[in-house]
Amino acid sequence: MATTTEAHKRAREYETIYVLRQDVDPDGADKVAGRVAEVVARESGKLVKVETWGRRKLAYTVAKQRRGVYYYLKYLGGGAVVSELERNLRMLDTVVKFQTVLLRDDVEVDTVAIDPEEVKFTRIELMPEEEKEESRERMLGLIETPEERPRAAPEGDFGDEVPEELDEDWVSAKSEVAKVEAAKVEAAKVEAAKSEVAKSEVAKEEPAKTEGEGEKS
Repeated sequence: MATTTEAHKRAREYETIYVLRQDVDPDGADKVAGRVAEVVARESGKLVKVETWGRRKLAYTVAKQRRGVYYYLKYLGGGAVVSELERNLRMLDTVVKFQTVLLRDDVEVDTVAIDPEEVKFTRIELMPEEEKEESRERMLGLIETPEERPRAAPEGDFGDEVPEELDEDWVSAKSEVAKVEAAKVEAAKVEAAKSEVAKSEVAKEEPAKTEGEGEKS
């Protein structure tokens, strides 16, 4: 019994950044925040710090979004907390990207001081009308959108002023599809090269055969 109790007092420390669509309204953002807090609590986790970074420019266009609303979370828990949190974020249409990083593998929960004011989600402001109109026109295809691309290099992948240590392993369904398509293209190039080599070898052999037959006759 003592061992079980002790196990509950230790946890891992994670941080997660998730990004909402730039045109999300305050109520929509609050619903996501409520879902996040509910999932962490339900999976016996504990929020340590919450920061609303607001609207920032994305490193590249994602789902026709050039900007997004950033949220930062630090929390304690086990792998189940991360799995369930990411599962919920993945299902929400307003979430365009998210990432989780393990900070510490073994933390004594009782030693972590939590300020109630630091675990509150700050309500975002309404999106400026001019940005809202541009976003709507972009979604309708009235404004040209740069072609979406998969992550090429770690730096800058978070957009404006995001900590360097958090720039790996972003979850983006479209970037994963792009990676698969790139792999297919590369494989096709390899096969084409092999085919050209084979044709070249056959072409070299044909004159030799003809010359040999002429000598026999």
